[in-house]
Formats: sequence, structure tokens, C-alpha cells
Amino acid sequence: MMQDKFMKRNLQLFFRKLTPVQTLVLIYSAAVILSIILLALPIAHKPGVTITFTDLVFFAVSCVSVTGLTPIVVADTFSTFGLFIILFIVQVSGVGLISLHVIMWILLGKRIGFRERQLILRDQNQTSMSGIIKYITEIVITVIAIEAIGAVLLGVHYLNYFDTAGEAFLQGLFGAVSATTNAGFDITGSSLAPFREDPFVIFTQIALMTGGAIGFPVLVEIRTYLTSRIMRKRENFPHRFSLFTKLTVSTFFILSAIGTVGLFLFEYNNAFKELPLWLALSDSLFQSVTTRNGGLSTVDVNLFSEGSMLLLSILMFIGASPSSVGGGIRTTTFAVAVLGVIAFIRGDSSIKIFGREIVLEDIWKAFVIITVSLAVLLTGVMVLAFFEDASLTRILFEACSAFGTTGLSVGLSSEFSNVGKWVLTILMFIGRIGVIAFILILQRRQPKRMYNYPKESIILG
Repeated sequence: MMQDKFMKRNLQLFFRKLTPVQTLVLIYSAAVILSIILLALPIAHKPGVTITFTDLVFFAVSCVSVTGLTPIVVADTFSTFGLFIILFIVQVSGVGLISLHVIMWILLGKRIGFRERQLILRDQNQTSMSGIIKYITEIVITVIAIEAIGAVLLGVHYLNYFDTAGEAFLQGLFGAVSATTNAGFDITGSSLAPFREDPFVIFTQIALMTGGAIGFPVLVEIRTYLTSRIMRKRENFPHRFSLFTKLTVSTFFILSAIGTVGLFLFEYNNAFKELPLWLALSDSLFQSVTTRNGGLSTVDVNLFSEGSMLLLSILMFIGASPSSVGGGIRTTTFAVAVLGVIAFIRGDSSIKIFGREIVLEDIWKAFVIITVSLAVLLTGVMVLAFFEDASLTRILFEACSAFGTTGLSVGLSSEFSNVGKWVLTILMFIGRIGVIAFILILQRRQPKRMYNYPKESIILG
């Protein structure tokens, strides 16, 4: 009895010493271990199917990071029970482990303390504790509502494709959750290629992927705006969208437009040569939006030219919006960096956008995120290039997909050696916890300096 109390006290002391970032990494590591155990259950597999330990760890991290890369064929490997385990993992991981933990605390009537609120801020990349619990509740409700609507719409539509209602609605549910959480897994064995010429399926999936990748704060603000308009509230005080929402939405759609036009131009006389114009445009749009972290595909990316692969790699590296289900350096980071370059060219000493000035700390942070992300990604690419027999373009594509937690693949995830699979696994995990968290893990606490050195200019460029 005394020994149990002693161990419990030591554990409490251990967790109290951890920073919020370290605690968050520990929680996601525990989620990976639990996922491995669940996915290793014999009942989760189809009869006669075995999975190697490396493939199991790879797939578990892919689920927890909602990436979608896989060294195995999901439809041929997992039973119906296994598919529901996968759905559970990507659902919990997509919304956020801490977010769902908070909902459990609320339902059980438990008090949410200061440390728990710190974890929420770090997990959701927020800066203020004010109204954070209400914010988390709204996120969970909004995401589940989007998934439910998507599952019903797709399930009903899939009655035209599948023999039984059960199979149609299972496909609809899996497709809706996979798209909204940006997990990118499919149980058809060929992603969305079978529905390539069905505009209803394609544009429903685009809407679901956008809902998951555009950022939870954006969804909450849009929900608040629509509610106020429907209920005719605050007619004298119209809803004002935040700078974050304006910058996020504009960057998201500009990148999607650039990707669509670029892909169409690259592939018009290549992969899309024999296609009607509307289908070529549809494929271009879908493949552009899916790089925001969707991971689903209507066409085999191996058919694309090297120019298209490089374009898609860049878009996957940028990834989704902050505080979303996606990874990458994030859209706002890219936007701030581009705006910083434009401001420098113009001779401006600050970045001004939408009637606001971006604080210097955020500009610093953007360039640090890009620099560290490039260092992590290029290190992974060099290790893969050393150990694996594949072209650099294909290796870069797979690595960007892992780091950006996108899930698009040229098939290397299943062809790589164990070393290559572990490299991708590490990239997926870093992509999930975020580069800032990765930096803070490595950061040592330094005493604050109470002095400054004389400033001096150096030669650059």
C-alpha cells in the first residue's frame, strides 16, 4: 500500500516537472503506443493477415498524425472491427487528444485546472485562456456536425454504387471522417479514383477537406457569424472577422488556386491529355486542395510530370492552417514570410495587412519555423536518398507528404526499407506535434540576461 502511494507521488512529481510541450509529446506518444496495441489485436485483422512491427508502428503513427501514408492496403488488411478502430483513432487525433479529454472532463463534471488549460493552449496553438473551454466545445460540436452531414450525404449517394445499405453508409462514414480529419485513408483500395467522374462525391470531399484544414478558429468564427445572421442578433454591431481568419482564408484559397492552375498547365499535355476539359479542371482542383492535408486522390500521382510533383511537394510542405487537423509549416507562416519579403522590397519596416500590423515576434517565429522545418525535411530527404533506391523527386514528394501529414504517395511508403519507413515515421510525428513544439522540446531554460551588447551591422547577401 505504501509502495503504491510512493509510486503515485513520484509520478505526480514527474508530470508536474514537465512543461506543457513535453506533456503534450508524452500524450501523443502514449496515443501511438495504445494505437499499436489496438491495431495489433487479431480481431482487427482479416483472417491470415500478418503485419510486421515496423509497418504496424508506421501505420499507428500515420493514424495518430492523421497523415494517411500506409505501407499496407487498408481494405485488404483490416476487418470491419479494425476499420472502426482506425476511425476511432483518426477521429480522436483529428479533433485533438486534449480537446476530447476536456469534453470528458466537462461531461464528468470535473474542474479544469490551470495546467490543463495550458495543455489546451499548446495543443490548439492558442494564445489566450479566455473562453478556451467554450472554444473547445464549439470545435468538437462543429467538427462532428460537419462529419455527420458528410457521412449522410455520401452514404445516401453511395447507395448507387454499393450492393447493400450497410456497405454504402460504412463507405460514407469512413470517407467523411477521413476527409474532415484529413487522414486520407480509404477503404476502396484506390482512393477516390472510382468516383473521379462523379462531381457530387468530388465536391463533397473537397468541402469536407476544406472544413478540416482551414482552421478551427475560422470554423468557430463562421459559425458565430452565421448564427448571428440567422438569429438576427447584433444588427447594429456587425460581426468582425479576426485578422487570423482573413489571412488564413485568403492564403488557403490563393494557394489552392495557384495549385489548380499550375497543375492544369503542367499536365494539360501530359496526364490530362486525353481528358475532357471539365474533368482536367476537376482533377487539378481536387489534387490542389488535397495538398492542404487531405491525402485523398482522384488520379495516380505517378503519372504526373516532375514539375507537378515539385509543385505538389511545395504545397504539402506549406500544409494546412494553424489550429487545424493538418500539419506542415502552416498557411499563415508562409503568408507572413511572403509579406515580410514584400515589405522588405518596398522598404517598409513592418508588415501591414487588412488594416493591421503584424507583431515582430510573429515575423521572427515564421522565419524560424520555415528554417527549422527545411532543416528537418532536408535531413530526412538526405537519409532517405542514402538508404533508398528511388529518384530524388519521388523521395522529396514522399518526405513532404509525411512532414506535412498529407498522405499523398507515389508508392514508396510500401517499397522503402525499414530505415526509410522509420524516417517517414519520425517526420509524421514531428509534423503532428508541430515544429514549434519540436523546437521547444530542444530548448533549454536560460536565465534572462539583464544586459545588451553594442549593436553592429554585418554584410549580408
